[in-house]
Amino acid sequence: MLHDVGGRRARWDVGDEIGDPMNDGGERIVVGVDGSPSSHQTLRWAARQAKLTGASLQVIICWEYPTSYGWAPPYPTDFDPGGDAKRTLEVTVVEALGDDPGIDIDLTVVEGHPAPVLLEAARGASLLVVGSRGHGEFTGMLLGSVSEHCVGRAPCPVTVVRDVGDHDGGDPS
Repeated sequence: MLHDVGGRRARWDVGDEIGDPMNDGGERIVVGVDGSPSSHQTLRWAARQAKLTGASLQVIICWEYPTSYGWAPPYPTDFDPGGDAKRTLEVTVVEALGDDPGIDIDLTVVEGHPAPVLLEAARGASLLVVGSRGHGEFTGMLLGSVSEHCVGRAPCPVTVVRDVGDHDGGDPS
């Protein structure tokens, strides 16, 4: 289903389908986001690369049900983690890229852990872009578990965008 997101063509693909519905035979860049400030930066980097190369951009956010041991907690009737992820993805894209990024963007919400989801989406992609750390980071780590997993196993080149806040000062480039 196509939606208007900040004036641009966007396809919501909620579920397990993480293929390439918008870019027939062209270059495709896959980028994972989680709504964190560093994922905004990662998305901006991926969008600039897509613009430079003429590629389409597939922006993916993942969600999982909270885990519990021994019993299933009662969830509120309005509990909708997929819907929450969709709203987070939409806000992230609009905040990071503004109203007109000048590229085709496929917005994808998938249930699952980010590392395997991103690796699956990277099949046939020209590039996978991930941040160095997201919401699940341990303070002080230089590379998060998702980015480390993707670097070692992706079927395409991987770019890890380091958070500007990771620099010790000086020029952030």
